[in-house]
Amino acid sequence: MNTSSSRKAYQRTIKQLSDRIVAVQGPIRILDAINWRDDIRKEFFAHGCRELPKIGADYYERRALGFDPEKTRLELYSIERDITRELGQLNPLAKMMRRTCSEFQTVVRMLEARGTPTFCNIAQELYGSPSDVFHAGDPTIAELGTMLESTVSSLLQAGGMQEEPRNLSAAQSVEILQQRIHNVFPEEQVRVIISDGIASDAAAGSDYIKLNQDSWFNQRDLDILEVHEGWVHLGTTLNGAAQPYCTFLSKGTPAATVTQEGLAVLSEIITLRSGPKRLYKLVNRIRAITLAEDGADFLDVFNYLREKGIEAEDCYAIVSRIFRGSTPTGKPFVKDISYIKGFVLTYNFIRVAVARGMLDRLPLLFVGKIVLDDAKIIYELMQDDIIAKPKFIPPVFSDFKGLAAWLSFGRFIGSLSFEQLEKDYSLLF
Repeated sequence: MNTSSSRKAYQRTIKQLSDRIVAVQGPIRILDAINWRDDIRKEFFAHGCRELPKIGADYYERRALGFDPEKTRLELYSIERDITRELGQLNPLAKMMRRTCSEFQTVVRMLEARGTPTFCNIAQELYGSPSDVFHAGDPTIAELGTMLESTVSSLLQAGGMQEEPRNLSAAQSVEILQQRIHNVFPEEQVRVIISDGIASDAAAGSDYIKLNQDSWFNQRDLDILEVHEGWVHLGTTLNGAAQPYCTFLSKGTPAATVTQEGLAVLSEIITLRSGPKRLYKLVNRIRAITLAEDGADFLDVFNYLREKGIEAEDCYAIVSRIFRGSTPTGKPFVKDISYIKGFVLTYNFIRVAVARGMLDRLPLLFVGKIVLDDAKIIYELMQDDIIAKPKFIPPVFSDFKGLAAWLSFGRFIGSLSFEQLEKDYSLLF
């Protein structure tokens, strides 16, 4: 067999194995499997927000997963073995694909354990914990959240930081956002639709963005959704699905979720779409998870947030997010640390790439749902044309010169002592 034939056979093998991963993963819907029905919220408010929601293991037992766990696990094991047989034990791409299979196996185990302590333990294994650090001696994720909370709280109290009222219905917002998304993805059949089955205001799927039918929005909300759900989540899904061989990059594992959410938050910030209220919401999620990890129950966390002046409906939205999959007296579902954890990891990756003059590494962030640990391997696979360059790159990342200048200057400013600057400028305020 000549070299050309061997390469084509290798590419076909990658594609076949990758497509098998996509197919078996398809029915696995983590958030759909753990979200609380809206009647739970209505009952909570009907009792004056004074009684724990009635959620136990039996609640989840009555909610079908939408797939056969045993059959799915066996198929993932089979794909994992075939990856080794057909691509080799030491092949870097094979390692990526095997880890993807292994992580989805862990996800299946987690979903089988809904409503039990095991669910929360596995969630920590997949997403991490607010007590984690990036380096020995560094602040924990929870401590970083507290530091950010102090700054954001001061901003929210300043004049001119109040956001415009949310006076756009879900139907109106769908119409506005649909036009924006069409402008971004003119060649794709991407839909913006209304949903009654999501816990958040919005969520992205494979070729759609869902808006909660009960939510109201303002223009800033839609600006954020365009960037967060559209540019990043939808963009990387479409880029992953368009891969000629590595189609599994269209499906995100929990480890990829950390990169995804961090990249989405970073994109919000550098496009000036985000604001103090948005950051305050992300910080409160970390605080809520930390309290629950320390033993607080649903009511404890809800009342803590209420005492901070957060509206009751917003409090419920935050607290139900962190107890979904668990019980109101159990440990938290820690997925929401991904936003700040992923932001730190992704931002620093970009900073180092800029500092080293490796701007050609930045597009790899958008080839699909990647794990940041695989950056070097993905770059090499892009050079070898096994992984295609992203079809879509968000506008803010398409001109790396401006981004590089911003980050370079930010690094210089960041090297100055802020404590000393405060003293030097104290007489000006």
